[in-house]
Amino acid sequence: MSLSVVPGIDVSHHQGTVDWKAVAGAGISFAYAKATEGTNFFDSQFAPNWKGMQNAGIIRGAYHFFRPAAAPKAQAGQFVSTVESIEVGDLPPVLDLEEARTSTGQDEWQAFPIEQRIPLALEWLEEVEEKLGRRPLIYTRSGFVKSYFGNAGQLANYLLWIAHYTPAPEPNVPTGWANWAFWQYSDSGQVSGIVGRVDLDRFNGSVAELTAFAGTVPAGDQPGAGQAAGV
Repeated sequence: MSLSVVPGIDVSHHQGTVDWKAVAGAGISFAYAKATEGTNFFDSQFAPNWKGMQNAGIIRGAYHFFRPAAAPKAQAGQFVSTVESIEVGDLPPVLDLEEARTSTGQDEWQAFPIEQRIPLALEWLEEVEEKLGRRPLIYTRSGFVKSYFGNAGQLANYLLWIAHYTPAPEPNVPTGWANWAFWQYSDSGQVSGIVGRVDLDRFNGSVAELTAFAGTVPAGDQPGAGQAAGV
């Protein structure tokens, strides 16, 4: 881990109405909010979260929960139409890659041979980058990558937001990535302005590096973030 990290959170409709001024007052510098899932789910709290983060001076980002059973380009289109644009000062979009369970408990990934899974994700990533002009990040965890993809493959060309709930000073990074840009280190945080639990995150660098990453890194030129990029 770098010598400095920046505290952040990520939210969805599960957190209900968020008091973003209180969140900012608690020392949270950045946040990601869920925007969409698959092709037919729009997070009911995204619009107020998106505006609220900006109004509170929190560096904001949006993420999409990927469902492999739905057409990747259609999923990308829904995300783009919901977010509309990534402004200067916003964080890059994120693709959330994890188990995609249905109401019956089945996992949509199981319907696809392992060699077809990464290309599905890449189709979303490439479409969103083309439409929004920012190269997305990937949110995932080491166990998922190993079990569902075998290895990171071309996904390792994208910056990593790693999920690893541990008090350890460093997360476990999947083979293929040398470092991480963001780290979701807890799913049971308590932050002023939010009722109940919230995911806690860190950015791998300083506040100045986070600001630069959000505002000045052009699409297709993101080898790393913060200390990982040496900026």
